[in-house]
Amino acid sequence: MRAVFRAGTAVEAEAMLDGWPRGAACREIGPAVAVEKKAGRRRADVVAAVALGIGNGRAESINNKTKVTARMGHGFRNAGNLVALLMLRRSDGHPALPWEDRGEDRRKVDERRGRDGERDGKRRRKVARGS
Repeated sequence: MRAVFRAGTAVEAEAMLDGWPRGAACREIGPAVAVEKKAGRRRADVVAAVALGIGNGRAESINNKTKVTARMGHGFRNAGNLVALLMLRRSDGHPALPWEDRGEDRRKVDERRGRDGERDGKRRRKVARGS
């Protein structure tokens, strides 16, 4: 079955789906019969996954992280806190924490320099006009 998903094209995947499972099912190998039945029912989905080159790995990863987070949050008093933790863990953002330098000091310094520069410019223009 792994070879089917490694196939280069959907046509190759269909050919592989036609070949190996039936041979195993004819030999009445229990697990192979179960796989053959499931592959037969989901044939269109398997071929589409090979054709599009996608899988369900990302969805399974999200599900697993959700389960782990829910186990971590077992003692939460309300569901809102659990949802907030899930949103934080699954987001790509990195919120600034109170003890981290957020660059506010740098921003304040830059604003101060800008105001000082404007004030100095007004003084120079006033002196140049002779007022």
